[in-house]
Amino acid sequence: MWCAWPFLPALVLLSELSVVRVQTAPCQTCRKLTESFIKGLEKTANKNFGGGNTAWEEEKLAKYARSETRLLEIVEAACEKTDFECNRLLEQIEDQVETWWFHRQQEAPDLFEWLCIEELRLCCPPGHFGPDCKECPSGPGGICGGLGRCEGEGTRLGDGECVCDPGYSGPFCQSCADGYYREKSSNDSIGACAACYHSCKKCSGPQDYKCLDCKPGWILHDNKCVDIDECGTELARCPSNTYCHNTDGSYECRGCDQACVGCMGSGPARCKKCARGYRLKGAKCLDIDECSERAIACPGLNEACINEEGSFHCDCADGFIRRDSICVENKPPAGPEKGLFDDMTDDEVIVLQQMFFGVVICALATLAAKGDMVFTAIFIGGVAAMAGYWLTEKGDYMLDGFLKGR
Repeated sequence: MWCAWPFLPALVLLSELSVVRVQTAPCQTCRKLTESFIKGLEKTANKNFGGGNTAWEEEKLAKYARSETRLLEIVEAACEKTDFECNRLLEQIEDQVETWWFHRQQEAPDLFEWLCIEELRLCCPPGHFGPDCKECPSGPGGICGGLGRCEGEGTRLGDGECVCDPGYSGPFCQSCADGYYREKSSNDSIGACAACYHSCKKCSGPQDYKCLDCKPGWILHDNKCVDIDECGTELARCPSNTYCHNTDGSYECRGCDQACVGCMGSGPARCKKCARGYRLKGAKCLDIDECSERAIACPGLNEACINEEGSFHCDCADGFIRRDSICVENKPPAGPEKGLFDDMTDDEVIVLQQMFFGVVICALATLAAKGDMVFTAIFIGGVAAMAGYWLTEKGDYMLDGFLKGR
């Protein structure tokens, strides 16, 4: 809870304990927190308690400008909810913030200096670095000659060495780095450092003929840096089955063609020896077509030989598939069984229908001729019924379906 502490000795003791806990908190987090706190001060500068009788409240409850109410409003907005580092630091230093708010604000108006530099010892003043806030190296033009930055400046970290801008070097960044030269100045001031020709390590001007010393991979000749062909000397070191390819100021090792075992350059014409599956023809290592040169390249039944670059493989011939390492015929799946009369033509069906009716009538007539009254009645009724159905499309359809097993 944020509240005013009545006893200063207790405040000092608690502050010292809190400082121990936040030694590892970064300076930038503390700086960000104090900047946000100052913005909160500015936003609440013209506010009051907001009650109905502001004059009475300010007289009885203390001025809003130094009140705990205003402090709470500022603290609640000091860190974003997603900023874990800021919220953690704020929770650890609430005692110091209250001390500054109620007791030190008048004598130490700069919250960052009082809190982050003096109390928490997380930061250093500008131009200082390290645990003891030592002074950064300075030269003509300011810190690091105005041509670099002091490592760890403003924090309790870093070694204070100058990290020079590109083109500059030295303890105070006053010299030109390798690959740069000092331009002439029209007045008494020191000229800036400009880039040499790309192959020069030291030079007197930007042209390629003004080199004084060369970068690795180049050699000086008549003030020009000429590329060293490492591939033509014994300087190159490439692993087996690669070859040396010269580049500006260096070289690179590239892989040999797959037709080669060792090579002197790119392509199958630069092989030292042909790889397995290749044969020297003329000046090149070319693929051997095992399928045409071997009498039986694929001994398996129903297998076909397929040539590849540097090799071959056996696959099943067209119309065959491999099952359990054997090529068998790839038969289409069997369809539904056909009916007894599915292959008959319509004319054949009509003839069969007529034969069927003839057989049935013949059988009934034979039974009726024996004098059996029952079969005689069946015979007469059957003839009449079948004759009626025979003459109708319905009867023809039913019989056709019956004969075809439909």
